[in-house]
Amino acid sequence: MQYTMLKAKLHRARVTHSELEYEGSCAIDGALLDAAGIREYEQIHVYNVSNGERFTTYAIRAEDGSGIVSVNGAAAHKAAPGDIVIICAYLALDEKELAAYRPTLVYVDEANRITHTRNTIPVQVA
Repeated sequence: MQYTMLKAKLHRARVTHSELEYEGSCAIDGALLDAAGIREYEQIHVYNVSNGERFTTYAIRAEDGSGIVSVNGAAAHKAAPGDIVIICAYLALDEKELAAYRPTLVYVDEANRITHTRNTIPVQVA
């Protein structure tokens, strides 16, 4: 049996550009892609915290250190500059791989600079 698991997450990145006329994709600062282990042209899921939109596209590499998160093509209708998004990639694992598996979680500040990384999500009890 295969399980679909979170591979990587860029948490609370800020959209810097929204390019409707650009060929579809999401351009992401290459340093963020590297930190998360997301490959160029890999499928990603984008969850827009600001407006509740959710969509699937693929990652393309923007200039390293640029802070760029550009939502392009039809998806530009779902995100605007300044929106806060969570960008996730997933992978399939079998039962044996699950025991040792941990995702890569990358947290960024308001300029899309990495503040820290983790491989677990802390549980918060209200």
